[in-house]
Amino acid sequence: MVQKLKIIPLGGLGEIGKNMTVLEYGNDIIVVDCGMGFPDEDMYGIDVVLPDITYLKNNASRIRGIILTHGHEDHIGAVPYVLRELDVPIYTTPLTAALVELKLEEHDLLRNSQIFTKKAGSVFRLGAFTIEFIHVNHSIPDSVALAIKTPLGTVIHTGDYKIDVTPISGGMIDLTRFGELGNEGVLALLMDSTNVEKPGHSDSERKVGASFERLFAGCKKRIIITTFASNVHRLQQIIDVAVKYKRKVAITGRSMENVLRVSTELGYMNIPENVMVDLDRVNKLPRDQVVIISTGSQGEAMSALYRMAFSEHKQIHVDGEDRIIISASAIPGNENTISRVIDELFHKGAEVIYDRHTDLHVSGHASQEEHKMMLALIRPKYFIPVHGEYRMLVKHAELGKEMGVGPKNVVVAENGSVIEITKKGIKCEDSVPAGAVLLDGSGGIGEVGTVVMRDRRKLAEDGMIVVVLPYSSYDHRLLADPEIITRGFVYVKEAEEMMEELKRVTLESVEACEAQRIRDWTTIKARVKSNLSGYLFKTTKRSPMILPVISEV
Repeated sequence: MVQKLKIIPLGGLGEIGKNMTVLEYGNDIIVVDCGMGFPDEDMYGIDVVLPDITYLKNNASRIRGIILTHGHEDHIGAVPYVLRELDVPIYTTPLTAALVELKLEEHDLLRNSQIFTKKAGSVFRLGAFTIEFIHVNHSIPDSVALAIKTPLGTVIHTGDYKIDVTPISGGMIDLTRFGELGNEGVLALLMDSTNVEKPGHSDSERKVGASFERLFAGCKKRIIITTFASNVHRLQQIIDVAVKYKRKVAITGRSMENVLRVSTELGYMNIPENVMVDLDRVNKLPRDQVVIISTGSQGEAMSALYRMAFSEHKQIHVDGEDRIIISASAIPGNENTISRVIDELFHKGAEVIYDRHTDLHVSGHASQEEHKMMLALIRPKYFIPVHGEYRMLVKHAELGKEMGVGPKNVVVAENGSVIEITKKGIKCEDSVPAGAVLLDGSGGIGEVGTVVMRDRRKLAEDGMIVVVLPYSSYDHRLLADPEIITRGFVYVKEAEEMMEELKRVTLESVEACEAQRIRDWTTIKARVKSNLSGYLFKTTKRSPMILPVISEV
């Protein structure tokens, strides 16, 4: 029997988010990460984008576990939805485990779930795979890379990483271990591609702390800071600076509150006594003695900052006595929503500091020189860029070749690609089902198929026309003129003239059906819809959704 290792990305390739990678050897399967994605602008009403796990459901009995590299949504967000379909254990670090438990508790899945916590340096076995957790730097503590030993050799999956020589806590990335594994021989390297287009090195998180110092010093205003809820190191720096300048700290936003509580309980944050205050007390304190840490760095609707901007927050009312600091960069696709929130804050007279050049945010992802260092240390036989849009994967592949990986040993894959490694070499010829599962409602209200999304796009772009036809239930004759109702439909002529034309086309369609003695409601509605659609496209170049309704009288 030919020894065969399969690597199958189900998410995270050609996109930002919903990271999920399958490793398969013989009768054993492990899954690395289980992330959700964020909806595009044309995904109307969609809140959650998940990887398609059809392949996993078809092979459920062979799955030995899900391994999570860190606690960001694009790596753990799909866990509750996947565990509804699959009964498999989860292996991850303590902070990530605590964040997953919060999610499972919300979905009432915690009691029936198995979560095993492992620290960096831990080694454990799942079927044919032996997994080692390796400490890396990222924008959330307890992030790890994976060294996965298989019968064919060692596979390294970096997860999200950077090289930070002065991290806030946890120590520098374990470059020594990566070098040792490189000396032992690495079969394949799967590496985060998010910042591969950025030359140089990623800045240290401590640089942001220095910016906070400058913005706090001498400020007489109330300070409101928004950042990613999961950025524990950023939260710690905000609290440290607040203590230095004798300000009380309040939190607004449920995800922020959860992360702060969990990270404090686990010892990842150190908060001095009498620093934190309840949000209800904030308005009773002098403004120059307050810092509010808020969710909403991506302009998310209903986040705390969004509600402040649009005067919907119950406790916080923004005005000219506020300095608002946005300590985050935009996730691709969120630029417009963030700009809208910033504009509203300016309308309220607030001072908003968001310019990238003020060092208010540093990336948690490696830049080009860090990738080169990792490639030089690990020296993999095969190189597979992951976690990035397609251009990023291609750019990363070129970098791998520059660093000595043979051109035939570099694979730029897509979601669903089956990358097969044997002693003879590597190939990527087959595929499995992969794509996006869309949910409208973060609580999993219902799965949205392609037909529903097509209808939503049509409604958003061209509107809708409802044609009500009052028919006699006795002899199937039209009793009165049709009623035309439009919503969101734009046309070029005067409204009354257009309505009359639509009625005319409808009546002609009905009369043609009567002449042919067609009495079937479905056929009549289809004729009306077809003729109206053709007329509207010819005259307006638009294709609104048309809904004929027969009302039996």
